[in-house]
Amino acid sequence: MLARLLRDMLRLEMVVVGRKHVSTLMKKMGIEALYRKANTSRRNQAHRIYPYLLRGLIIDRPNLVWAMDTTYIPMQRGFVYLSAVLDWATRRVLAWRLSNTLTADPCVEALDEAILKYGPPEIMSTNQGSQFTSSVFIKALEQHSIEISMDGKGCWRDNVFVERLWKSVKYEEVYLHGYDTVSIARLALSRYFDFYNRRRPHSTLDGMTPDTAYFTLRHPPLAAAA
Repeated sequence: MLARLLRDMLRLEMVVVGRKHVSTLMKKMGIEALYRKANTSRRNQAHRIYPYLLRGLIIDRPNLVWAMDTTYIPMQRGFVYLSAVLDWATRRVLAWRLSNTLTADPCVEALDEAILKYGPPEIMSTNQGSQFTSSVFIKALEQHSIEISMDGKGCWRDNVFVERLWKSVKYEEVYLHGYDTVSIARLALSRYFDFYNRRRPHSTLDGMTPDTAYFTLRHPPLAAAA
């Protein structure tokens, strides 16, 4: 899959090369695809699990539903965790954090930042990971009267838009670089998320960028006077 991606990227640069040749060069250079290794959705059996609220819900406006998830970001040595808050209807990344540990604190920080900037959503959708079922994260949601929706165990499709975000982040940015330090990774991801929100069009948004969709739908133009 990575060989095909690199082949297609090279073709965009007017370099015509076959997938098999790219694969051969990757082996010679010691380049290989990095796949999910860290379990970022480990459940704490002592924590309460909330019901899934999105079945049949039409999500067609900003701040109706936010989704949040955590993934791993490979480094030259080891990996770090990336948590992000995503507006479901417009795919806009509202806030994110990098952390060395899989705890609730970075998730709460990202949530607080998103709420401070954009106001609270009606519903927050997460998986059953211990960072999202922890008392500190649940309390942060309850303080703003945000309803809590959790997908079924192992049902990544219930949080499919965040999974698509992770795929974009990793194949368009992370897998193309080897970050030496967390500060370098943070700077690179900051640039990428700015590109993702402001300049990357989405077919599911009729070619609009997340920024355009979010701010247009959140503040629709006033109807012309009769």
